[in-house]
Amino acid sequence: MAKEIERKFLVLGTSWRRLANAGVSIRQGYLIASDERSLRVRAYGDGRACLTLKIGHTAMARDEYEFDIDPAIAEEMLSQSIGTVITKVRYEVVQQEFTWEIDVYGGRHSGLVVAEVELESEADLPAIPAWIGREVTGDERYSNQALALSEGACQFADEPHDQTG
Repeated sequence: MAKEIERKFLVLGTSWRRLANAGVSIRQGYLIASDERSLRVRAYGDGRACLTLKIGHTAMARDEYEFDIDPAIAEEMLSQSIGTVITKVRYEVVQQEFTWEIDVYGGRHSGLVVAEVELESEADLPAIPAWIGREVTGDERYSNQALALSEGACQFADEPHDQTG
């Protein structure tokens, strides 16, 4: 069984950019969304696409199953997703043995920048880089599912995050 264990944080400033890879654009939509499970589809700017099923509802860990799919099928699924299709660019920064994924959101969530670090175990304690802000692990407002299903513009304008998006 695949297990996703991650912590999520807001990002401060832009200093992370000098450490990041070139990034990849992502369009993401939800086909099924509930408190306990979700089915999402992603189309990447580099031509890849995937379907991901997540099951469980804890702050840090869930079962996760991901399948590569044909990009044309992903486009069709995105057109049928519920809520709004999220747009973002994902960058990666490697710090020690951990990879931080920084998502710079576009569209109605423009300005929101969130970093996630995937862990092998809930006991892992990665060093927190200086550009990492407040932890939002378990704060459902910052879940991609909640962002896709929320009404209106980004609700986090008062949060400290990278405005250069």
